[in-house]
Amino acid sequence: MEDLRITLVQGATRWHDPAGNREYYAHLIAGLRGTTDLVLLPETFTSGFSNEAVAQAETMDGPTVAWIREQAHALDAAICGSVQLRDGDRVFNRLLFATPDGDLRTYDKRHLFRYGREHERYAAGRDRLIVDWRGWRICPLVCYDLRFPVFSRNRYDVERPGQPDYDLLLYVANWPSARAYPWKTLLRARAIENLCYVGGLNRVGTDGNGLHYSGDSAVIDFLGQPVSECGEEEVVVTTTLQAKELAAHRERFPAMLDADAFELR
Repeated sequence: MEDLRITLVQGATRWHDPAGNREYYAHLIAGLRGTTDLVLLPETFTSGFSNEAVAQAETMDGPTVAWIREQAHALDAAICGSVQLRDGDRVFNRLLFATPDGDLRTYDKRHLFRYGREHERYAAGRDRLIVDWRGWRICPLVCYDLRFPVFSRNRYDVERPGQPDYDLLLYVANWPSARAYPWKTLLRARAIENLCYVGGLNRVGTDGNGLHYSGDSAVIDFLGQPVSECGEEEVVVTTTLQAKELAAHRERFPAMLDADAFELR
């Protein structure tokens, strides 16, 4: 496993403007080719976090899926972020993980934000996703999932004896500044308890509901220490994750060997 370069794209998503947001984020990431392996965009990056955006939800044949595939190919990097997508008669807050070869993996947000009534308009996913990318095992999740450690728990992979499910845990989010302290605290907790790197990507600015977002995107190492941290401004930051340091920590402190076995239903 080689080192992995991860880029946080902390932007101010436009409200209910898919075309404008595709143009905006394309501009922010345009110069990244050759400098990164993985690009993170916010949750619902084409609309902002809005229950009303369900009415304009695209399908998997729509322009945003095509756009993210094109961007991954242009940058020679994986790109992930979530959008509202219609599948049959249901709409999901669906994370897209696109790679340069045209492959696209998806994860539907399992934990819907009841406080914001997300559960009244969107359907919940069920299974988490593990992606193999450039030698790393990656588990991408969405915003409110951060509050549910059992679902994200790093367990041993039966296909790789002695190895955890994943090496990198990702959260793409629209996490308001009123709850910034839990955001920052839980990112560190997930990294420590799962002996992994964590990348958390949040948006900035104020949305159409009047909610303010302070960013606070970060990459956290397996000890809970920040490798990079963002403030409240629009910013694009690339950080290198150290594969040898992660492997050495797991060998030195093999807490996963003492973890409880369980199954999710």
